[in-house]
Amino acid sequence: MTNTESTSAGATSTSAGATRVVGGVELPAAGVWKIDPGHAEVGFIGRHFMLTKVRGRFTGVDGAVTVAERPEDSAVLVTIDMTSVTSGDQTRDDHLRSDDFFDVAAHPTATFSSTSVSWIGSGGVLDGELTIKGVARPVSLKVEHLGVVRDPWGNDRAVFSAKGRINREDWGLSWNMVLEAGGILVSKEIDLELEVELVRETA
Repeated sequence: MTNTESTSAGATSTSAGATRVVGGVELPAAGVWKIDPGHAEVGFIGRHFMLTKVRGRFTGVDGAVTVAERPEDSAVLVTIDMTSVTSGDQTRDDHLRSDDFFDVAAHPTATFSSTSVSWIGSGGVLDGELTIKGVARPVSLKVEHLGVVRDPWGNDRAVFSAKGRINREDWGLSWNMVLEAGGILVSKEIDLELEVELVRETA
């Protein structure tokens, strides 16, 4: 096994100083926590024919969270490899990478940078700016902290999930087809689902 494999087997209690209590809730200690690309996923859900859910994800995710003493002062910076998109269908994935959608040849990465954080207990709202194809638009994510564990190789990991909803046309992702019976082929509204493990940086 490598040190990027799942933390579920053999996880132990956290090391000293990896957590602190804020408002009666255990949260990650202040400092820089790097995203583990092997355990980070940005998922998206759209609807086909306005009925069937189609799920996709980006597996190439990198970045860091700077956890502040006050959670609301924390900052997030994420880079997404747009070429890593996968939806379980090669034809659809190739279309998503084309200039009808993400145009990965010209814009291989997207970024998210936080602008504000509100936090109560073990969850909060993360507001930020998502840039896709050179277009920056505001995004709001509901975030939940799931806990901190120590993996078998001595790394402290903080686990978070987040959800949000965007209109893809805000980023110029407007390709669609009008259906003969009415409606459109692909929904404009896209649900986002994120699962991220952060590894604590140590001096």
